[in-house]
Amino acid sequence: MIILLATYNGERYISEQIVSLLSQSYQDFKIFISDDRSTDNTFSIINDYANKHPGKIIAKQNDTNTGSAKLNFLRMMVEYKDDYVMLCDQDDIWLPDKVEKSLNKIKAMEEEFGKGTPVLVHTDLTVVDENLNIIASSYAKMSNKDFSLTTLNFAVTMNNVAGCTAIYNRALAELIQEVPGFFVMHDWWLSLTAAVFGKIGSLNEPAVLYRQHGENEKGAKKVLSPKYMFYVLSNLKTMRAMIEDSYKQAGMFVEIYRDIVNEEKLGLLSAYASIPGLPVFKRLGTVIKYKTFMNGFARKAIQIFILKTSFKKRDWIYKI
Repeated sequence: MIILLATYNGERYISEQIVSLLSQSYQDFKIFISDDRSTDNTFSIINDYANKHPGKIIAKQNDTNTGSAKLNFLRMMVEYKDDYVMLCDQDDIWLPDKVEKSLNKIKAMEEEFGKGTPVLVHTDLTVVDENLNIIASSYAKMSNKDFSLTTLNFAVTMNNVAGCTAIYNRALAELIQEVPGFFVMHDWWLSLTAAVFGKIGSLNEPAVLYRQHGENEKGAKKVLSPKYMFYVLSNLKTMRAMIEDSYKQAGMFVEIYRDIVNEEKLGLLSAYASIPGLPVFKRLGTVIKYKTFMNGFARKAIQIFILKTSFKKRDWIYKI
């Protein structure tokens, strides 16, 4: 088993994270660290750990900065394969039994569905501030995530899987063979692949202290709070861009995997990706036909509102 850890200017928290990995109850794994040309002491710190734990921790630095954590991660996911792969953020802390429980769950799913079935398992998180004070005991509840929604019609619209909680098997790893020309986030691309070709399972308990601080690339939001609702209503352009990106991502997925996706799922992906190019009166009908509604009242309402407005002409609009 391997753990893929992506780093960039993480000197403040990286030691705590590595110590939490080295303190896991299950230890039969290697840690591969890809540093994205940090300008602080991050690479020096991880090199020290690699020297102290030869063969256990393997650290390298990219030739050039990729520009994002998602690209750093996905490049690692393409390069490194093993029977089981876990993804790890630089600024969190893993609870001591995270690896053990995740491994037990994915092995149980492989027994149920077959070892050749692509399987992805993820957990909940405890949201904490930079000093590890608890903000929310459950990220799923805080962000109104329903881990039981694992089918493609849901996975194509939004992502339920936090990459830092994920473990996936070799069958799924082997499907990640290239970095797509466009993807929203590495963990969403992974969960979309699992929804198309295999199974997604979850442990409905926190296994990670998910640290929130000023440098977070993505953060946790209380989506049921009045503050979040105000944010959504005052940032419709941002929400619109997120939904448009989901269409573009679906179209890219079809381009890459068209020859191996079954007819039913290919039809759903193609129809969803083509929504921006449809006449307004056909968009909602397509969503209803394929049941590609987002989860949660607020998200559905915004989705329907955006479906009824005009999309700008873009080169990426997918056509069936």
